[in-house]
Amino acid sequence: MRPISQGVFTHIAGFHPELTAFRRDLHAHPELGFEEVRTASRVVEALKLTRVDEIHTGIAKTGVVGVIHGQSRVSGRSIGLRADMDALPMREENDFAWRSGKTGLMHSCGHDGHTTMLIGAARYLAETRRFDGTVYLVFQPGEEGFAGAKAMIDDGLFERFPAQSVYAMHNWPHLTAGQVGVAPGPMMAAADRIEITVTGKGGHGAHPHLAVDPVLVGAHIVVAAQSLVSRNVSAFDNAVVSLCAVQGGDVGAMSVIPRQARLVGTVRTFRPQVQDLIEERLGRLVESIAVGFGASAALDYKRVYPATVNSRAEALFAADVAESLLGTERVVRDLPPSMGAEDFSFMLQVKPGAYLRIGQGRDANDPGCFLHSSRYDFNDEILPLGSALFASLAEKAMPLP
Repeated sequence: MRPISQGVFTHIAGFHPELTAFRRDLHAHPELGFEEVRTASRVVEALKLTRVDEIHTGIAKTGVVGVIHGQSRVSGRSIGLRADMDALPMREENDFAWRSGKTGLMHSCGHDGHTTMLIGAARYLAETRRFDGTVYLVFQPGEEGFAGAKAMIDDGLFERFPAQSVYAMHNWPHLTAGQVGVAPGPMMAAADRIEITVTGKGGHGAHPHLAVDPVLVGAHIVVAAQSLVSRNVSAFDNAVVSLCAVQGGDVGAMSVIPRQARLVGTVRTFRPQVQDLIEERLGRLVESIAVGFGASAALDYKRVYPATVNSRAEALFAADVAESLLGTERVVRDLPPSMGAEDFSFMLQVKPGAYLRIGQGRDANDPGCFLHSSRYDFNDEILPLGSALFASLAEKAMPLP
């Protein structure tokens, strides 16, 4: 997996063993969103060793920002490079030496690797400073459902560190190591949380005519909800409606019809118009089905993360930078968007930028465990490449005169 362009990569490959050790240390000590105290302290320690110009802590509680100035700042240009730091609340089932040391917590999405890649880029950029402008290194807490990006923005991120554009990348097991994927426009879907509460009339399972069964109503809502996309959304748009959890009654009480049932799920869309349509139609569907059975139902629709949409110029620029490192054949310029979600979307609503995917699959036939798997691990082979890509984005965006 040696890039065609040797300069940046070769420099960073020189400290690949140190990056691997750092990444595995983070993996062994996972922390949840806004609780990344140890992780942030390790980031600060690493940034001090790289001799960046400034280190700022406590942004959105546990966020860290490092600042590196180039050999020149005549251009007044600046760029933001972002990495997420948090882990997930799940039990790890790996048995290697650096597995999670905390029961019920693990880095199963590779944020330990993203943080390490940005540390590698920081070391290279601080040592060489072959750019004209300022680099802001954004180490973000709470990506996994906590909207840490929005919290950093609300805490004055871009007022204090006025990056003109922002970039982030995420490992992707479905691309082989040494590949990079990006595209203008949507990269990740908006993520909405839906909760439907159905209220009926409790009673005895042997006398259902004397009750109003909310479980039955909920079952009809689950089935009907599957028509929302197929019969309301254009075939040229993408949307997903998934009701993933049902709670009603007590499994120990086989003959008790409960008074209430709850359905919880998610809606994924790319366009705000489709998002609005599904919220409106789902609300009407829920209420009307309940009324038809003599019950009532209410929809609680929460918009959690907006869609992650790359600005065109920055996405094309990022693809060009990746090609300069890897060659044309290893860069996918039209990577299909994912229905997953990412809170880097909040940053892209404020600043132009791009979100890239960096391959980490062993080969085309062995992608390894997918994200959020209990046996997932970040592929340390790609650490120098990710660092080189981060660093090259800065150098190419702000070339010396």
